[in-house]
Amino acid sequence: MSTKVLISGASIAGPALAYWLGRYGFETTVVELAPALRGGGQAVDFRGRTHLTVLERMGVLDELRALGTGGSPMTFVDRRGRQLLRLPADFAGGDVEVPRGELAQVLHRRSLPHTEYLFGDSITAMEETPTGVRVAFRNGAPREFDLVIGADGLHSNVRRLAFGPEEDYVRHLGYYAATWQLPNYLGLPPGSVGLNVPGRLAAVGGDHRDPTRAGAFFVFASTELRYDRHDVAQQKALIQDAFAGLGWEVPGLLESLRQAPELYFDSISRADVPAWSSGRIALLGDAACGATIGGMGTGTAVVAAYVLAGELARACGDHRTAFARYEHTVRDYAQGCQKGGDRTGPFLAPGTATGLRVRNGLLNRRWILDRMLEMGKQVSSVDLPDYTTELSNAVASGVLGGGVGLRAARHRG
Repeated sequence: MSTKVLISGASIAGPALAYWLGRYGFETTVVELAPALRGGGQAVDFRGRTHLTVLERMGVLDELRALGTGGSPMTFVDRRGRQLLRLPADFAGGDVEVPRGELAQVLHRRSLPHTEYLFGDSITAMEETPTGVRVAFRNGAPREFDLVIGADGLHSNVRRLAFGPEEDYVRHLGYYAATWQLPNYLGLPPGSVGLNVPGRLAAVGGDHRDPTRAGAFFVFASTELRYDRHDVAQQKALIQDAFAGLGWEVPGLLESLRQAPELYFDSISRADVPAWSSGRIALLGDAACGATIGGMGTGTAVVAAYVLAGELARACGDHRTAFARYEHTVRDYAQGCQKGGDRTGPFLAPGTATGLRVRNGLLNRRWILDRMLEMGKQVSSVDLPDYTTELSNAVASGVLGGGVGLRAARHRG
């Protein structure tokens, strides 16, 4: 009998884990609060040997390269639209940059043949039993699974239910960020151009696929705000208040916000969980070690999903052994990547006029910019086992039998 695994979250980490678990013969279900796969969002990037190795082993690297944006240049202007700083496309683009929504579609499609997806539902309670985890859902009937994985982001529902309240693990870093889609009425090319004033950035850029569409990206400094994360109207009002009175193109962008059907709005925060598992329940991606922006969270989530699935297959579903090996392999690497998120807000929207002048002055010096580009390529890495080859060899030699590992033998490379 195969191991039944429930994954909470269908963004990036969840489908990536489901893909690998399906390859190894696990019976996998993904539950997602949203009614359908979420599109849109900012471009996300993959950097360095570790990210590319996992993408290649998944068989998606060439597909993502074909979808790649080529990077997104960033231009910062003053209230009169005069250029203060321009950063080239490779400054933030990494080795492969793709729209987040398109990455989600690729991972969902790859995982679908061996995964049950439950959209428009969420976990309301979990009870660990001697043989599994009894799970109650908001809409569906209760079910029992062998394991539950929280891949549901910085505000993880699984972490709250199994580990404790969010405030015990998530720390606000002093900024908020928002993105939404709008018509490209300014005729902008891909990339972004944004007004920078102390503590605020209001940016907009053309869509990489559709020249008639554009995306807005706003960042502002603030103490921690109390608001309903599911109340879009309330979030729009917070953004309107934060950017009221600014010139340049900001009034038009705020007007487009009123009409936007979808909005991403969240604090720039980080999650630090002392232990990533408790009994039969484990955390993955931002739920365990998250940084909202700038912490290479997407690449880290894909790497962590690869390791978690591989260790579960290697241990034949023995969650105690697998969870310990997973955390031992990934934690230091993930925390090294996560540190970049601490600097994102102050970099994008320095809190003072002096801070803005210093950043612009430094990065307008070509040798300093070149040095930062070089440093950006020197990302953290970790040596990863080749689980597929290892499991295939184990099946061939008779060490592994049953369901776990059999699909790995059929899907080499």
